[in-house]
Amino acid sequence: QVQLVESGGGLVQAGGSLRLSCAASTSTFSINAIGWYRQAPGKQRELVARITNTGITNYAGSVLGRFTISRDNAKNTVYLQMNSLKPDDTAVYYCNFVGPALKPLYAWGQGTQVTVSS
Repeated sequence: QVQLVESGGGLVQAGGSLRLSCAASTSTFSINAIGWYRQAPGKQRELVARITNTGITNYAGSVLGRFTISRDNAKNTVYLQMNSLKPDDTAVYYCNFVGPALKPLYAWGQGTQVTVSS
């Protein structure tokens, strides 16, 4: 069973930055696309950033130009650098490997809370 452990969330003022990390316990980390999802209160979980095994990145329109996803295959870790944060970015952030139709492949980790104050 793949375990996903997110960290790096916190409380930040609008306009601030945070860097999230996610460590995955799998020997196949480097061959799969992985992404960051988020779920705000009362909303469905959404994929906000994805990086393929070859380093190609995709972003949701709401975060394009502000968030940057990266991966370190040697450390089995994916990162999300979040800049110019807005109150609408407030959510629990999760990582997961991304399968067909952008569906998550494994059970969710505990996530990390990001709260952006206005």
